[in-house]
Amino acid sequence: MTVTVVGIGGSLRADSQSERALRLALAGAAEAGAKTTVLSGADIVLPFYDPTLPERSDTARRLIEELREADGVVLVSPGYHGTVSGLVKNALDYVEDLRADERPYLDGRAVGCVATASGWQASVTTLTALRSIVHALRGWPTPLGASVNSAEVTFDGAGGCSDPKVASTLRRIGLQVAEFALSASSGHAARSTPRWPTA
Repeated sequence: MTVTVVGIGGSLRADSQSERALRLALAGAAEAGAKTTVLSGADIVLPFYDPTLPERSDTARRLIEELREADGVVLVSPGYHGTVSGLVKNALDYVEDLRADERPYLDGRAVGCVATASGWQASVTTLTALRSIVHALRGWPTPLGASVNSAEVTFDGAGGCSDPKVASTLRRIGLQVAEFALSASSGHAARSTPRWPTA
């Protein structure tokens, strides 16, 4: 059985540090057998969310459909002034368009959360904000999240990381998302009691 994990994050800069962290987390999901999709940079440059508009842009429709079909999600945001970037927050506001679905919002889905910032304070508060947003959207934040201090840790374009422990943590987050999705899809996880994988 194949499950789909959608990664959302990054910044306006293509191949940013936060996008590289996202790809590393999704690599963990892929290692668990998940099909992964990255929505980053230009993929999430969207008009400000307005629930009253009758039509969505092509980019917004793609985001909504990818999330509608997702079995799990990974979110990575740079920390801007101590919280989630406007780019990522606006993308998450579009989850409101899933409110009337059979699975409303991110209901019943595991969501891995990662924050990157040049300093510990911003990375920690941004991670806390991401987890709060996931709760509001009825998702299950994975037990493991990551605050990455980009002043101390860097990612390269080949999927490498200057700190092996950070790389392992990011892969583990993706793995937790995929394992929960696989368990839920096979009917072994009750909605109210997720069976998280052990380390």
